[in-house]
Amino acid sequence: MNLSRRTFILSAGAGTAALLLGKANPSNRVTVGVIGIGRQTVHTNLVQFFSMPDVQVTALCDVDAWRLANAKKQVEDAYAKQAASGTFKGCTTYKDYRELLANPSLDAVFIGGPDHWHVRMSMEAILAGKDVSCEKPITRCIADGRRMSDLVTKHHRVFRTDSEFRSLENFHRAVTLVRNGRIGKLHTIRTGVPGTDIGCPPQPDMPVPPELDYERWQGPATHAPYTEKRVHTPKSYERPGWMRHRYYCDGMITNWGAHLNDVAQWGNNTDRTGPIEVEAQGTYPPADSFWNVLLKFDAAYRFANGVRMFYKTDEKVYVRFEGSAGWIFAEYQKPLQAEPAAVLDSKIGDNEIHFPFKSDKQDFIDAVKTRGQTLEDAEVGHRTTSLCHLANIAIQVGKKLEWDPVKERFTNDPAANAFVDKWIQAPRRS
Repeated sequence: MNLSRRTFILSAGAGTAALLLGKANPSNRVTVGVIGIGRQTVHTNLVQFFSMPDVQVTALCDVDAWRLANAKKQVEDAYAKQAASGTFKGCTTYKDYRELLANPSLDAVFIGGPDHWHVRMSMEAILAGKDVSCEKPITRCIADGRRMSDLVTKHHRVFRTDSEFRSLENFHRAVTLVRNGRIGKLHTIRTGVPGTDIGCPPQPDMPVPPELDYERWQGPATHAPYTEKRVHTPKSYERPGWMRHRYYCDGMITNWGAHLNDVAQWGNNTDRTGPIEVEAQGTYPPADSFWNVLLKFDAAYRFANGVRMFYKTDEKVYVRFEGSAGWIFAEYQKPLQAEPAAVLDSKIGDNEIHFPFKSDKQDFIDAVKTRGQTLEDAEVGHRTTSLCHLANIAIQVGKKLEWDPVKERFTNDPAANAFVDKWIQAPRRS
């Protein structure tokens, strides 16, 4: 859709709201639909959109009626505070995401549902002509990522992998220094993420809460009886149980890994390719545990440029770059560290590498308006998530694997390639 022809009007109510807000010309405003309204969307994603004068959230979708009603109120209350009249009505709600995607007035969609929905919703949004920002991790298997990235390219859509770590000052600065050679030739990267240190006893079948359309929630996942710890606590925004169950998520290896390993790949300038070798070990909860994602893991990679990378569960959340002339340590929510310390005061010259510094949401919206490329597009998101999947596959196979990042296939174990094409839904047992 040509930007000059963009329209904000979703209905008479939404058109009136645009005039009341008066913050941007409707032809320059990006209208956004949000699919999946869990804790991250409520506490972070919607709030970011509310602060952007060139964005209007006009549609919401969730299969939980309680969450959907809360989000509608959150949207309308936020925009009412910005309106001269102090009132706002104009946010349409849907239970079926396909109906939201069919709304011609939406320019873009944000996808924040459970991991097992990310690829299907993203690809259908692309085919519906929408630009997409999708929560990380964007895939459950490597082959899905390849299909999705290719579809984005084919249909000339904007895609943003929704991870904020490239917009965190210490990680952004660390990568800028590494890419400009301030620690010499990079040879080693270390990343650490939290472990999942709890299991869960077997769970009984339960009645489905009246506000939840459980069949729609399951969607492309293996269908199973409802129990609270399979989905989320009713009428709550607590950390959901689905994040610890392999039908819906791979656990911390892809969850936090999609943040930290993206920074690692960015610093190594390999965020559009991948390693050539991987080996890993992991520990699962007891066989009878309902939650069955990895508790702890330890992975090692080798890249074609000679860089070695070590990825594991740890007590800290970090990326450490080690080079021939020093190291840089970026820890989540902590000041940057380096040796020599003077590296941190280094000035980046006009002719050196500079990366845009903006929020992940602003990066997405800017690309929607300019038809440019986001800092973490579908290919980058696919390669980052693939790095995590590769470690997971090595744990299932139990051996060192050789990987062709061009063909995206294992070269020394044809049987391992079966894991490239499918979700790993059951943990490997020794």
